[in-house]
Amino acid sequence: MSSDVVAQVPSQRIPIILYLIASIFGALGQYFYKLGGQNVGLIPLYKNWQIFTGMMLFCGVMLLFVISFKLGGRMSVVYPVYASTFIWGTLISVYLAKEPFHWTQLAGVLIISSGVALITAGAR
Repeated sequence: MSSDVVAQVPSQRIPIILYLIASIFGALGQYFYKLGGQNVGLIPLYKNWQIFTGMMLFCGVMLLFVISFKLGGRMSVVYPVYASTFIWGTLISVYLAKEPFHWTQLAGVLIISSGVALITAGAR
């Protein structure tokens, strides 16, 4: 690839970081949906602050997606970073929700982490 072409390709660093933040927001949003879901039917939906918080976090996810693409994020690079949502979700479920953890989950987290690292390492 000539240096002229490389110079025209925007850096993926900031879009990758934005997608990583979005993945944390997404996992937290799911956690709040889980909390809010336990109250569905017990309190009116408009008073369910956990579901509202989850919705706001997912609005933040979409905003970060748009900003990332505006900054030149390539979907083939940045979108796989959002798969780290599964990693954050596992950590949140174990540490905040006190759910049990099995070695197979650790293996899955390591595989996802490796895949994301390979994709982002290859981005110019």
